[in-house]
Amino acid sequence: MRRREFIAGLGSAVAWPAVARAQQSPRPVIGFVSVNSFDEWAAFASAFRDGLKEVGYIEGYNAEIEYRWAEGRTERVPVFVDEMVRRQVAVIFGTHDIALAAKVATTTIPVVFLTGSDPVKSSLVASFNRPGGNLTGVYFFSNDLVMKRLELLHQLVPRAALIALLVNPNVTTNDQVQDTLDAARVLGLRVDILKASNEDEIDAAFAAPRAEALVVAANPFFTERRAHIIALAARHALPAVYSVREWAATGGLMSYSTSLKDAYRQGGVYVGRVLKGQKPADLPVIQSTKFDLVINLKTAKALGLTVPETLLATSDEVIQ
Repeated sequence: MRRREFIAGLGSAVAWPAVARAQQSPRPVIGFVSVNSFDEWAAFASAFRDGLKEVGYIEGYNAEIEYRWAEGRTERVPVFVDEMVRRQVAVIFGTHDIALAAKVATTTIPVVFLTGSDPVKSSLVASFNRPGGNLTGVYFFSNDLVMKRLELLHQLVPRAALIALLVNPNVTTNDQVQDTLDAARVLGLRVDILKASNEDEIDAAFAAPRAEALVVAANPFFTERRAHIIALAARHALPAVYSVREWAATGGLMSYSTSLKDAYRQGGVYVGRVLKGQKPADLPVIQSTKFDLVINLKTAKALGLTVPETLLATSDEVIQ
């Protein structure tokens, strides 16, 4: 699972004497489970470790991290979570799907999550201020930003009246789809729902597009295949907005999201606080407040789009 690469990278930055290591008490083990792959998510794992360091925990010195990468295959998640439970790790850390699986698998091991879905509505926690149970974490508003993403896409492509929404029916909830439809109605737009849960269905969704612009729903399966989806959007000349910065950095037109790196850093901080003895039930769910609008001007030019000055002025990052 490429765990050595993480430890090797850390070892080059911090070297601890063997005597000091020997004097430490047994190190707590953190179960870091990701729906994504190591190659795609290494920077976020690094941000997580930065958060751990803020509260005094350093991998390989006074804490260990067991990494599991599902590489977009969500069916692996329960298997990895059960493995962490059997090992009795000190804390399980992961995104929404991991947290749901962990809630079923254990009521005693602390779980720190990152989620773009409302954790109260999805029954991860009882409330934001008093989570209760053994789960708490960071809520980064991914699914609640649908209206803003549509607004930004409408500003960039005002002629587009029919918008395609690409969803994974195995993951995307009815509430997320309905939120998109409601937001589109407010803006006077129509939405064409495209469903894809495998690569053939992704290709089929783009085979005969009727829409004039595209929204890609947040989804680990799509993230793992973002280069392919971006290439299809370019081939069909579909201006598109995406859920995280990495899409725009890879060549997507535009993204609007909370900062995932900052969310992972906050998750690391919370894991550290749990290791120090704080109970998840007493740690309020953190709500991210840092939002990033990223525009890829090279892609805009290729699509024949002129980005309005007002949009450029409000962007947090412009990729040339």
